Amino acid sequence: MSTYRVAQVTSAGGAFELAEREVPEPGAGQVRIAVEACGVCHSDAMFVHAAVPGITFPEVPGHEIAGRVEALGEGTQDWGWQVGDRVAVGWFGGSCGHCTPCRRGDFIVCANLKVPGWAYDGGFAEKAIAPVDALARIPDALTAIDAGPMACAGVTTYNGLRHSSAHAGDLVAVLGLGGLGHLGVQYAAAMGFETVAIARGAEKADFAKRLGAHHYVDSTADTPVAEALQSLGGAKTVLATAGNSEAITATVDGLAPRGELVVIGADPEAMGITPLQLIMGGRVVRGHPSGTSQDVQDTMEFSALHGIRPMTETVPLDDVDGAFQKMMAGKARFRMVLTNS
Repeated sequence: MSTYRVAQVTSAGGAFELAEREVPEPGAGQVRIAVEACGVCHSDAMFVHAAVPGITFPEVPGHEIAGRVEALGEGTQDWGWQVGDRVAVGWFGGSCGHCTPCRRGDFIVCANLKVPGWAYDGGFAEKAIAPVDALARIPDALTAIDAGPMACAGVTTYNGLRHSSAHAGDLVAVLGLGGLGHLGVQYAAAMGFETVAIARGAEKADFAKRLGAHHYVDSTADTPVAEALQSLGGAKTVLATAGNSEAITATVDGLAPRGELVVIGADPEAMGITPLQLIMGGRVVRGHPSGTSQDVQDTMEFSALHGIRPMTETVPLDDVDGAFQKMMAGKARFRMVLTNS
């Protein structure tokens, strides 16, 4: 009997443990992936702690998967995939194809979205089974360690910017310099935006400039963030990657007329925005989900073209609990990635 290892939790909030499982065959419309790397995202905590409905234990999280196609299920050959192809699977782990959003072609807001680690076992493992529509092709220029975080952190920031109302030359601010924000600044600069990085502490200014930011705003300084943005002319778009509602709220008055706040940092607390703040300047606030498998592929190709890479710290699967706790403590610089050597 052939087996593989998974990193699982057996109860809500429990510690990770390694377990052996029999290698499954992919079903119709599925492929089996030999996982080479998997990023550790803060959203994984929702599954580990059963903070969303439908979680069953044992739970195997991980939705920043990069590896190679190892086996093809029935009906997948027509999709053009072959054994050995390098693929990534992200937050978009497949769609149902029959709900109203899917029928309109808006697959990322599928009513039955198949998120790895939620709808099925994720990538904290040596192998994973995924629907064929979840696969994105990894460019040759990217390693698996680069590609994994691109499938969630990368596509969320890239898509959030390219679908915003900003055009090249506009002032665009990225709130936060963490796992999402350090990519967001790189993408904003590469897209031709006049890029502002917003973070806590004056000591991060040099780092922000190295990422490509033209300006840096210290959110702990005496000058309020909104005032600092207005002194630069007002932001056409603020990409809020920090999961802090208070910090997100502080940027709203820094938007230019018809400016747009794009929220991708998750926080259960309410944002303190008044109707007048939106009405008087014709401002827009919207949430943005990650992106489909094609969006992930677009993100990786853009990243390869412009030399954009996530900053990662690799840890073997055996040390999964330490990697997860480091991420939860906010000490990752800037993405923990589990690897199978």
